[in-house]
Amino acid sequence: MATGPIFIATRGSALALAQAGAIREQCQKAFPDRTFELKVIKTTGDKLQTASLASANLPKGLFTKELETTLLSHEAGLAVHSLKDLPTELPSGLALGAVTKREDARDVLIARKPMRLMDLPQGATVATSSTRREAFLRERRPDLKIVPIRGNVPTRLKRLAEKPELDALVLAAAGLIRLGHKFQEINAVAIGFDEMLPCVGQAAIGIEIRADDSEMRSVCARLNDPTTFACVSAERAFLKGMGGGCQVPVAAYAEARGDQLHIRAVSFFAKPPRRGEIAGPITEAENLGRQLAARLL
Repeated sequence: MATGPIFIATRGSALALAQAGAIREQCQKAFPDRTFELKVIKTTGDKLQTASLASANLPKGLFTKELETTLLSHEAGLAVHSLKDLPTELPSGLALGAVTKREDARDVLIARKPMRLMDLPQGATVATSSTRREAFLRERRPDLKIVPIRGNVPTRLKRLAEKPELDALVLAAAGLIRLGHKFQEINAVAIGFDEMLPCVGQAAIGIEIRADDSEMRSVCARLNDPTTFACVSAERAFLKGMGGGCQVPVAAYAEARGDQLHIRAVSFFAKPPRRGEIAGPITEAENLGRQLAARLL
């Protein structure tokens, strides 16, 4: 290996820094003779704080493109992403080198006091920027008023606390956990997979590298969780088969059960929504994802 520092590209939000910091610690522990440093990059998504994430006019790679440019220009060796933000089609010359062990993949409902989705008052106002979450909410509780919300996790929590017109918001459990929030302290109640499936790759951290970088592949080999990698590979193959990105109204979640992989998914492209599941050898992860997409199209 070379002797200079290895730069890890990351966004600058509190969650992104927490995730990248954790990856840096793992790298430093695995390679104590090397130095790993964070390189903070502002992405298009960070700059478009007022744009709706549901807009079809937003560019692909909203939260990843600038990090990928840093990789391609050799200004960084690794890029850390919330895997849900990483497009299924990567730029030429780049590869998904590793996926770390998945955190809790559920969504949570945060309200004035702890409550389940079905316990929200009639006509309550719930904030989310996700078309997937909105679709699930409207299916389960058509009486709810759904409003958009932007900003990082601390900003969204602050807006809920300060805006009495908001009754609740929906966030990913993983982001809250990684930021050190205790569910009971913020009135967060987990939403089960029977009520709301996560988006593809939710709660997983992806490490992107240059495809021909053997040095970084050796680093990724120490970071990768093979089971999580197989699960998210199936989900990403499903999403690619559905022809969408991270803001399309589909959801999928894959679980390893021994040497078998079980995937369940929902597509809100059609009315009524289409649901399906499939199981097979974990070694056939991507093929299973493609098959499930074909069933739901």
